[in-house]
Amino acid sequence: MRIALGVEYDGSAFSGWQFQDHSPSVQAAVEQALAKVADRPVRVICAGRTDTGVHAAEQVIHFDTDVQRSMRSWVFGANANLPKEVATLWAAPVGDEFHARFSAVRRRYRYVIYNRHVRPTFLARRTAWNFRPLDEGRMAEAGRLLLGEHDFSAYRAMGCQAKSPVRTVYRLDVSRNDELIFIDIEANAFLHHMVRNIAGVLMAIGTGERPVAWAAEVLEQRDRTLGGVTAPPAGLYLTRVTYPEPFQLPQIGESAAIW
Repeated sequence: MRIALGVEYDGSAFSGWQFQDHSPSVQAAVEQALAKVADRPVRVICAGRTDTGVHAAEQVIHFDTDVQRSMRSWVFGANANLPKEVATLWAAPVGDEFHARFSAVRRRYRYVIYNRHVRPTFLARRTAWNFRPLDEGRMAEAGRLLLGEHDFSAYRAMGCQAKSPVRTVYRLDVSRNDELIFIDIEANAFLHHMVRNIAGVLMAIGTGERPVAWAAEVLEQRDRTLGGVTAPPAGLYLTRVTYPEPFQLPQIGESAAIW
């Protein structure tokens, strides 16, 4: 049987999603918890690996097992054995044709900026702090220049291993709620550090340090060294992975994700 799971986690205490030999990872925590429920080893595949300090409101994973358990048992049994920073949200049986990574057609991230002159305490590990006043209107205008299919070489990490830098951005919205600024971006897939690099460029534009058109200029240059700084990981959340309707996964609603 193949089972899909929705997983929520605070990435502050982990070295990212992927298993690491000498540091804690979300994958290791989830596999250990599921192994307790199955009473045997479990290996999981995720929709998209997240880096050190990055969070997820709804990561999607799958695993194969011949152990008979109810979907409720997988969820609550795993949660009973997971650290407080990680929780499974739902479980659903899927066919062998389902793959958490390759079946996904869209992914959505939210980047959260705490915009005030004094550093945060409670949200220090869950937001990116920028003490300079940011103009979210300028940031939104710049973000619209990145919509569509483009070569995002200038917005990916130098060590990104993706075969192609071409991605399609369907949505890039910037909004503010008091001292919090949200960057919501949805694409067919993302390159390594792509969202954080976009956030770095938009923040430079939001301060007035760079013109709005700079977002497109960076894109056209296709040179990472000419782009902005990589924004910190604490503000980044994987909020949604979209799959074709026939899979009918019991995913959470968008409004329930982050703030």
